[in-house]
Amino acid sequence: MCKIFGMTRRGMIRLMGGAALGALAPLLQPDAAIAQDAYPNAPVTIVLPFGPGGIADITARIVAEGLTRKLGQQFLVQNQPGAGGSTAARIVLSAPADGYTLAFFTNGTSISVPLFAQLPFDPVQEFVPVSSLAYFDFVFATRKGGLYDSMEALLAASRAEPGVLNVGTVNVGSSQNLAAELFRTTSGIEFTVVPYRATPDLLVGLLGEEVDLIIDSEAALKSALDDGQALAVASSGPKRSTVLPDVPTAAEAGVAGFDVTSWNAIFAPAGTPEPVVTQLNTAVNEILADPATIQRFRELGVEARGSTPQAIGERMQADIVKWGAVIEKAGIPKM
Repeated sequence: MCKIFGMTRRGMIRLMGGAALGALAPLLQPDAAIAQDAYPNAPVTIVLPFGPGGIADITARIVAEGLTRKLGQQFLVQNQPGAGGSTAARIVLSAPADGYTLAFFTNGTSISVPLFAQLPFDPVQEFVPVSSLAYFDFVFATRKGGLYDSMEALLAASRAEPGVLNVGTVNVGSSQNLAAELFRTTSGIEFTVVPYRATPDLLVGLLGEEVDLIIDSEAALKSALDDGQALAVASSGPKRSTVLPDVPTAAEAGVAGFDVTSWNAIFAPAGTPEPVVTQLNTAVNEILADPATIQRFRELGVEARGSTPQAIGERMQADIVKWGAVIEKAGIPKM
């Protein structure tokens, strides 16, 4: 039998066959590296710049539950309130940009950019958008049975006697407070803005006749509206709210061009792989299109509405410019 370097022909063929099979093995078996890199293969955390129990927290948890079911890994919500969202943002930025630590931003994030003298994060440059989750309007509300039962009546009284109105909102620099400042400039009427610490204090002020009009979210005022303590005279968006369809918009009621719509969304650290962002965007939009999710959001007073990454990214940048102008015109000092 012929030998090559001490090896039989049969042994050589056996060796070559083994080498060929070894080369083919990656083609015949699942790619272990691809399987290992499949997203998500570990729990994902959404870091929220608010405490538990509010609308932002509840909507985030509804979406997290949906993502857990759809993508097969736990999506967890971590509450990190404080410092204008900076605490939550820094936690996200300190983690790898791999899609396993996500940020929850709102229109309040857009406000923070011009409101803070030194915001320690840049939501435009250091993050990439994934999708919006919800949109909601503010409500202009008066006392039920009070002097003003419509926005038209309120505007007429203010124009007849400038400065007669007191308008209540929660704290200075909040979305609601800036909505009041935009209402002042858009309507051309003069009034005093009275800031309160929180919605319960705001309602006490309205019912105690300290203020004539309050501006807050539909969700925050729902109980007072349902109980007949407060009367919704307008909503803040460009079209009628799906939650309060019988209430005219501020523009319909005589404040042409007024438009304030709040939103919340998921963002990821810049550098997150594009396929991961695309996968998350697809999953979030499917969850928000589900009738059960739409109903749960509506019960909270918000509209479930997903988007493309580009759309919510552009919305954030537009709101930074819009609210920066309002802050400057109102003379609100930077924090």
